[in-house]
Amino acid sequence: MNKFTEKYGDDLDKIIAKTIYLEKKRCKDNPWKIDPSNEIKYWHAIGKEFQNSKLTDNPEIKNRELLQKITHRYCEEILGDFKIKTFKFARRFLTSLFKRLFTAAADKRHLLWGSRKKLYEKIKVQGAIDKVRSLMQKGTVVIVPTHLSNIDSILLGYAMDGVAGLPAFSYGAGLNLYDLELVAYFMDRLGAYKVDRRKKNPIYLETLKNMSKLSIERGVNSLFFPGGTRSRSGELESSLKMGLLGTIIEAQRSMYQDGKDEKIFIVPLTMSYNFVLEGKFLIENHLALTGREKYIKTKDQARSYRKFINFFWKLFSASSELYLSFAEPMDVFGHKVDTEGNSYDQLDKKLDLKDYFMINGSMITNTQRESVYTKKLADKILESFRKTNIVLASHVVAFTAFKILEKEHKELDIWDLVNLNTKALNIPIAEFESMVSSVWEELKKKKASTLDKYSEMTIQEIVKEGVANLGIYHDKKTLVLENGFIQSQDFKLLYFYHNRMTHYNIGIERRKEEQEELILE
Repeated sequence: MNKFTEKYGDDLDKIIAKTIYLEKKRCKDNPWKIDPSNEIKYWHAIGKEFQNSKLTDNPEIKNRELLQKITHRYCEEILGDFKIKTFKFARRFLTSLFKRLFTAAADKRHLLWGSRKKLYEKIKVQGAIDKVRSLMQKGTVVIVPTHLSNIDSILLGYAMDGVAGLPAFSYGAGLNLYDLELVAYFMDRLGAYKVDRRKKNPIYLETLKNMSKLSIERGVNSLFFPGGTRSRSGELESSLKMGLLGTIIEAQRSMYQDGKDEKIFIVPLTMSYNFVLEGKFLIENHLALTGREKYIKTKDQARSYRKFINFFWKLFSASSELYLSFAEPMDVFGHKVDTEGNSYDQLDKKLDLKDYFMINGSMITNTQRESVYTKKLADKILESFRKTNIVLASHVVAFTAFKILEKEHKELDIWDLVNLNTKALNIPIAEFESMVSSVWEELKKKKASTLDKYSEMTIQEIVKEGVANLGIYHDKKTLVLENGFIQSQDFKLLYFYHNRMTHYNIGIERRKEEQEELILE
């Protein structure tokens, strides 16, 4: 409340009016099942109270009372309630569920519950895990992962607890996930705080940011998706939301101002798996937002128990795995840190972070300067994502196939391209393998992270694995091998999975037929 009035005190009247307008509009245009039953009535009542406040002798006092009501309502919505008993139960329940799905997917005749060891073998965790564990004893850790699916929160929480051996984290979860009552029950008690991306008004955003800041400031290890929402295009994040990211800088400065020496450590994390639960929904949403074609809205597939179970069934099948890559931890300014939490610059000179908040010998709040720090931190996180992203065979074959499609239809823009008849892609397998080999060599030159097992596989085996994994989950196969030719049943999905590799800026050579035509000419 104090921070908000300090920031917007002179415009409090306008801010409340804007909030009421936006919230009424949200209730009308985009209601969700999780919304309180009295939502629209509440905002109408707040609106009337706001109008009546203008007739009082002290409208400023009344506005502050309204601000307190609104902030309190948002706090009740945002905050979760971590329960140790629920956490332990969820650990047992998810292990049993995942083992059963893994066993059934690997061998449908197997009726036993399977082995926890075999389950953990399907969830591959690598990177600076030991350093992360060490830093958790020295300060507060904030993990910032890439974000592809609504299922990420569940997978991350389970993998970090069961496989990486890290303690429970407070984490941000989209309010839309709470439409499923069972999911809502667990997430609310497993350390999640709710984030409603529909709410864009300053009161909500300031409440959310201050909750994050206070949580980190009090030493709560946290996890949030810095990209803000799922990657609609399938690409690795190219920009981050500065709001929640900025609270990390604020929390560090506030801790120093309170005389605390504890540091906050940032750990970027990339997730890689072969297919995305709601890939079809996401790419159509992306094309509608960025393009000009008519858009037929599809249902978000992440809001169905059947889809959740089917996703995990396919994920734990014999050929599919989940990969988590922990990057090297950094301080709040993006500097590298050692296992003791000491910060170093590019010349390996030891740094005192307090100096970054000092002006003329005093530690003060400087919003403009801290916004610059936040931008630099975001750049470091994005750089880390690119370094630690794990390229899977499925990404490579999707990228190569779509690049070939682009080459053959240069005259078409992306929206016309993805709507071509699927017969437009029909590549002889030998030629496709040659193209994949070229892309693979370019990845090596760029020192992209790939799996160790690929070094022992032939290009033919890599292509076979990639095509098989892309075809596991979706009803329409992203890529399929038919009669010696590589084909696709859905160009939109092919485009979605291709996008995971666009940041490598790899081109492909002309196809054999095109080269022969040039020679004849």
